[in-house]
Parts: sequence; structure tokens; C-alpha cells
Amino acid sequence: GATLRYLPPYSPDLNPIEMAFSKFKALLKKAAARTVPALSEAIAAALTQISASDCQSYLAAAGYGSV
Repeated sequence: GATLRYLPPYSPDLNPIEMAFSKFKALLKKAAARTVPALSEAIAAALTQISASDCQSYLAAAGYGSV
């Protein structure tokens, strides 16, 4: 059967979305966009660089097992 485990109120190490946001923010910082159109392009490009494989790794690293 399934086991219910409660997490602390905020635990970024156990939250896979934090890992994705970290990569996303690093990509935006690297793009160094300084205008709204450039930022829009940087966001679109950064989103394409977060792969399904990355997401699987984030879930595994957060302790959710293989997905």
C-alpha cells in the first residue's frame, strides 16, 4: 500500500519545481535581456531548454523515484 509522508511547510530540496526554476532563472540570467521583446524571446528560448529528461531528473532527485 501507499505510505503518506508529510513534508515540512517549505522544503525546496524536496520540491522538483524549485530545481526547474533554478535552471530557468540561470538561463534568463545568461541571456541578459534588457528590453521587453528580448526578455520575451529569452523566456521562450529558456522554456525549450528544460527537457522531459531534466524533469525526470528533478523528480528523482527530490525523492519521488523513477517516473
